[in-house]
Amino acid sequence: MYVEMLTVPDCPNGPMLRERLTHALAGRTDVELTEHVVDDQTEAERRGMHGSPTLLVDGRDPFAVPGTAASVSCRLYRGTDGRVGGAPSVEELRRVLATPATGGADRAAGRAGRGRLAPIEGGLRAVQQAVLRSFATTGAPPEAAGLESTAEPFGVPAARVLADLAVEDFLTLDDTGRIQAAYPFSATATEHVVQIAGGPTVWSMCAIDALGIPVMLGADAVIASTDPVTGEPVRVEFTGGKTTWEPDTAVVYYGARPDTGPAAAVCCGYLRFFTGHATAEQWTGQHADISGAVLDQAEAERLGADIFGSLPTVPAQ
Repeated sequence: MYVEMLTVPDCPNGPMLRERLTHALAGRTDVELTEHVVDDQTEAERRGMHGSPTLLVDGRDPFAVPGTAASVSCRLYRGTDGRVGGAPSVEELRRVLATPATGGADRAAGRAGRGRLAPIEGGLRAVQQAVLRSFATTGAPPEAAGLESTAEPFGVPAARVLADLAVEDFLTLDDTGRIQAAYPFSATATEHVVQIAGGPTVWSMCAIDALGIPVMLGADAVIASTDPVTGEPVRVEFTGGKTTWEPDTAVVYYGARPDTGPAAAVCCGYLRFFTGHATAEQWTGQHADISGAVLDQAEAERLGADIFGSLPTVPAQ
């Protein structure tokens, strides 16, 4: 498990979180803990910091409400007893740290806590948003030439911005520079099909990406996928902020290969829907080279929202 503590310089609540983490992690040998001092909004957005102090567990902020904006402001936490303090309690930390580690999957899917929202500088965010908006409105990526007007104010050719986005794993390109994928969307067919209400039918890179699309767009949607063991359908419907899973026993496996590289190569093929725990465990037993965990429906939905809920890509009216 990879745990990061993010604070602004001289954060008065940083020592409190550090002390409580020490108690919560007592005796644990499976946790890698690092600390980073963040002193500007741009870095806060890059790292996925939602106020100081922020705790990231395998790249996710388990205490942030989906859609919470990045910030370097002082952060307060409301405990289960209703009290407000400068850090989660030891018991709350133990609860989130007790979640089964999913290792490389969280490191790749969540960009090791840096999130999926590209930085502002160099036109990265503007071009990323234009690419995502194209997928959301047409079901396909734009051509690089069509992004020149977006990149022009930054004085950088669109092709260069796309290459930089690929290096930072916000999207993937083929050998000719054409967009293959822009998380959570895929330009080529996958087993995860998402029908956006009032919009196009799109493919997602993986099960978690599919679950993130309705949250990212603030739209109703229907996800259709299949269990890779039985071939049986798995369907998830988002309607008015509520979800319905068919079958109601369906789960998501969240895994990755023990490699470094883009999420498309390391984990997207191992984040899949299953009709239940039995087939998920059967499938993972046939893939000894991957590690991860079976997520229940609430955990899978929360993860999709955590990763993609901060991307403001609702199509322009």
